[in-house]
Amino acid sequence: MDITDYLRFVFALAFVIALIGLLAFMAKRYGMGYRNVARNTQRRLSISEIMPVDNKRRLVLIKRDDKEHLLMIGGETDLVVEQNIATDDLSFSEQLDLQKSLTQKTEDQAQ
Repeated sequence: MDITDYLRFVFALAFVIALIGLLAFMAKRYGMGYRNVARNTQRRLSISEIMPVDNKRRLVLIKRDDKEHLLMIGGETDLVVEQNIATDDLSFSEQLDLQKSLTQKTEDQAQ
């Protein structure tokens, strides 16, 4: 084999790898068959949190508009654990602090 054969092989390999990369980029960019939501509109659906339960199942907290839904996915069947969970603007620690302060106020008023 000649050096030109090796160069031809290297260039052909680089060309094929570049085509694969270009196709992967285009598939990621244009959604690979998924309906694209217009970029200027606000999305109504998002995944808030994912927690693994075991090797196969996961708990997924999905937010839609101002409601959250807790799903268990990955087993033989998918399951809605809880639905229509109202979301608050307060974090969990802020809610605990608020609850403690309200409890303390009611105790002070009782005395």
